[in-house]
Amino acid sequence: MEQFGDALRVERESKRITLETICEVTKVSIRHLEALEAGRYTELPGGVFRRGILRSYLSAVGLDETGWVERFDMELRESVSPNEQEGWTEFAENVRRNRGGRSGSGIDSRWVGVAVMIAVLVVLSWGVWKFVLHGRLFL
Repeated sequence: MEQFGDALRVERESKRITLETICEVTKVSIRHLEALEAGRYTELPGGVFRRGILRSYLSAVGLDETGWVERFDMELRESVSPNEQEGWTEFAENVRRNRGGRSGSGIDSRWVGVAVMIAVLVVLSWGVWKFVLHGRLFL
């Protein structure tokens, strides 16, 4: 059976489309396009970016996404180790944990910012009130 990347290259070449043209149209780097055609999927960015590169390529060449994406997913599962596939998931989980609710008794910095803004507004309002009604800021 023909490799996925080889099939992509054959389709592209049959339409006389160069990788440079795809690069210009999709803004995907040549090295990523070459890695896709060569089946070097570990050289592609992970997760949704990998799939986005594929979809951009398919669109630029004028190929139907449905069958190609399914075929890509099958070959990706066979060629990329589970550790590499889980790397993206682990990264996303770490980001979620770091952005998530913080435990502890510390005051969230957003509330400190809100308190400072309220204090500034109160002082400015007082200053405007004093100046408008009394024509002076200080006694």
